Amino acid sequence: MRIIPVASGKGGVGKSLVAANLGVAFAQAGRKVVVADLDLGASNLHLVLGHQAPSMGIGTFLNNTRLDFSKVIAATDVPNLWFIPGDGEIPGMANLKTFQRNALVKNLLSLKNMADILILDLGAGTHQSILDFFLLSTKGVVVSAPTVTAILNAYVFLKNSVFRLMYSVFKKGTAANAYMEQMRRDVSGKNRQYIPRLLLEIEKIDPDSYGRLKTNLDHFHPRLIMNMLDDPKDADVALKIRRSCEEYLGLGIEHLGVMYRDVMQNTALASRLPIVLYKPQSVLSQAIYRIADKILQSEEEEFDLAETEIEASFQEAAIEAELDFGAKGDYVEELLHSGALTQGDLLETVKTQQLEISKLKKENNFLKMKLSQAMAQGYKP
Repeated sequence: MRIIPVASGKGGVGKSLVAANLGVAFAQAGRKVVVADLDLGASNLHLVLGHQAPSMGIGTFLNNTRLDFSKVIAATDVPNLWFIPGDGEIPGMANLKTFQRNALVKNLLSLKNMADILILDLGAGTHQSILDFFLLSTKGVVVSAPTVTAILNAYVFLKNSVFRLMYSVFKKGTAANAYMEQMRRDVSGKNRQYIPRLLLEIEKIDPDSYGRLKTNLDHFHPRLIMNMLDDPKDADVALKIRRSCEEYLGLGIEHLGVMYRDVMQNTALASRLPIVLYKPQSVLSQAIYRIADKILQSEEEEFDLAETEIEASFQEAAIEAELDFGAKGDYVEELLHSGALTQGDLLETVKTQQLEISKLKKENNFLKMKLSQAMAQGYKP
């Protein structure tokens, strides 16, 4: 069973949209798929799937871990696709106890007897439980939007994933663990080091721990999806995440592709249908199918991703961004002529985007101010 965790450092970037529609695309390709809503306390995946409000879900199981897990698995109207609701019986991931997390992981892994693919729709943020679920796969998917805050949070999520991986390998009592704890307690930040430099120190003081970690890191290749694009230039911000991951984390990430905003997504949501079912020929649906094909074509075995393959994935995404932009213009014109999209709908969409742009400008100015203040105080990363 292939596990595909779908995460984001920031909410509102379309993570559930990706998880739900990929699940449908895989099921349509003949795979047996289970989609689990692990965004506990803020579960809404059932809305994207068009599923009835759940009476039982993962929250039910976590409140009674002796419950037969199959009771929280629901069939959907899509052949080969099953759904595990998250429900709102628990306030959030932060409240998960160790035994609850372990019981949930055990039961999720047991689904290998019924599913070819398990998609995990994770909560936003970097709580330990979220990172642990993300690390159930070496090729988890991170969804981001081309905004300053979304990019920053995507990078922070990947950074915390690497640190979580390090702590899982560096057991208590080892020199590597002691060194990590020393770095963590350094609140002054004077001894802060980027991960590649930090690993050089660990290799010197604890070669055995370093060797185990390097094996894991060599097989850890998260994948990126850039959502909510408005212009081909928006796709370029993915390069910022890539460069930061390579320079500061020593981590290579693969680009799965881009997804443009689609005015029909809200209509699909109101109709309680995933966009790939509501409008399969839309630019957004075609992007999802393209990403699903890439995932299905990739090797299931763990492998070392070559730099040339990483570079090729980013070049391919840039080409797709240009092609989809042209197709998007034709698609909107087609919707207008067919009556599926009125001029009022289009004007409302433009107004909404203008408000979002205004908000992003304010966020950008705020971050610039904070950066200027930090530089004035002599901060060194």
